[in-house]
Amino acid sequence: MQISRRDLFRSAAAVGGAAALGGLGGLSAEAVAGTGPAARAARVATRSTVLVRGPEGPGGYRPVVTAAGEAWQVRTQLGTTAKAGRASRRRPMVAFTQISDVHIVDTESPMRVENAEAFSKSAYRPQEFLTLHVAEAMVQGINAVQTGPATGRPIAFTLQTGDNADNAQYNEVRWNIDVLDGGTIQPDSGDHTKTESVADSLDPALYDVMFWHPEGTPEGKTDDDARAKYGFPTIPGLLDRARAPFEATGLDLPWFSVMGNHDKLVQGNNHPTASDLARATGDKKTVGVKSRTVTPDPDRRQLSTAEIVEEHFSTTGLPVGHGFTEQNRSDGTAYYTFDRGRFRFVVMDTVNANGGDEGSLSRAQFAWIKDLIATSRRKLLVFSSHHPSWSMVNSLTGDVDPGPRVLGTALVNELLKHDNVIAWVNGHTHTNNIKPHVRKKDGKIRNGFWEINTASHIDWPQQGRIVEIANNLDGTLSIFSTMLDHAAPVTWDESRLDEPLQLAALSRELAANDWQERSNDRRGARGARNVELIVRAPRFMRD
Repeated sequence: MQISRRDLFRSAAAVGGAAALGGLGGLSAEAVAGTGPAARAARVATRSTVLVRGPEGPGGYRPVVTAAGEAWQVRTQLGTTAKAGRASRRRPMVAFTQISDVHIVDTESPMRVENAEAFSKSAYRPQEFLTLHVAEAMVQGINAVQTGPATGRPIAFTLQTGDNADNAQYNEVRWNIDVLDGGTIQPDSGDHTKTESVADSLDPALYDVMFWHPEGTPEGKTDDDARAKYGFPTIPGLLDRARAPFEATGLDLPWFSVMGNHDKLVQGNNHPTASDLARATGDKKTVGVKSRTVTPDPDRRQLSTAEIVEEHFSTTGLPVGHGFTEQNRSDGTAYYTFDRGRFRFVVMDTVNANGGDEGSLSRAQFAWIKDLIATSRRKLLVFSSHHPSWSMVNSLTGDVDPGPRVLGTALVNELLKHDNVIAWVNGHTHTNNIKPHVRKKDGKIRNGFWEINTASHIDWPQQGRIVEIANNLDGTLSIFSTMLDHAAPVTWDESRLDEPLQLAALSRELAANDWQERSNDRRGARGARNVELIVRAPRFMRD
């Protein structure tokens, strides 16, 4: 087996990290001083502090500020008691990080539909040209954590649960892979000498107050709504700094990819057609009610499922393919499994290729899941997908993927039949949620599994999760969830906006102030963040 430079670094860090951080229960002097990797690890893991919206300023604009960290709230809705003394008995089994809905956006693409902002939410976000910098900041945050804060178990891998790209484009797919692998990133398409998006202010005829123009207002025009109504800043030179090349750090551990609707479908809704390809690689982009000429770029072409899978085999990271298998390459499918010790992780493809943003399964994949469970009776099963169960309501059929679809209710009912299914990790909603799925017998709750649904990197609060699973040696397992902030500083420094982490800090603040998101608390309920989820160990572990 080949061992990369990152593997060697990872092994050393894992050994030292648990001792240095003590599971973040006893911080080192460096962490207490507030500087260096240990301090960053403590902060991003949300145990010492959390990030929240601060007090309102002009236009309701709010800074990002710190608040007291959050302990793990114990949840026992599966009917299993959290037994006293379990912390002293506990044996860590696995720890991993989850990132979701990164939505790497090519803001200059003709396939963008920002003009739909006039009548539909989420067609445009003021921070969307900074998605690669947020991804880089999350990579640095994950690398800093190194060990699980609850158990001290070294982080084994990262699971990326879909909508990794925004618009099914080749360049977005490649940017996502490359920022996780590490290396030089050019967050720009078309003409690299200028910005050709709704954010630039170069052509007064194309200026539209519906969009934020960080460079300022052209002569003879009025300030855009973002600055005039909502308190957004003016930052000269920002667009040039945001599209400048930077060196991506790269994850220090293996990462696995899950397919999302925005990875596979145009705007996350429509199966790519020949006309979509012509438009994506063409030179006409809609800006508000007008059309502008942009520099065409063949790298904006839409990819099929098979092509997206294939791109994951062109990588400097591990594992090659990032979970996708030779069977996936030959069949054009995107579901697979991988094992870690006593665990089998089951990655599903819940995208309906016929169209629609909500999810479902093909009959063939559902049959594969049933067969897989039948041959995994002595494995702890953790499922993952892009869509959560409650958004798997897409029954659309068509020529792309004919036949009836399997919806979330049927999948949940199947998983509840098996006591070795303990968790299902997913994204899509851009909001933190954790849902217990209970198994009942004779009218009483008899265990079940936990569904862990994690927020996005493009909307506030731009968080991932650390998930740790431990054997309490009393017939129960504990699944710890700890929210994970990216490594950008809390506040940004305009003089340093040529640095990716500074741009990521700006992005987080912009996301917190997106005027369509101000009333949303996508951090989720308290019980959807830092929690200890109790589940009964399957029978084979109690025999």
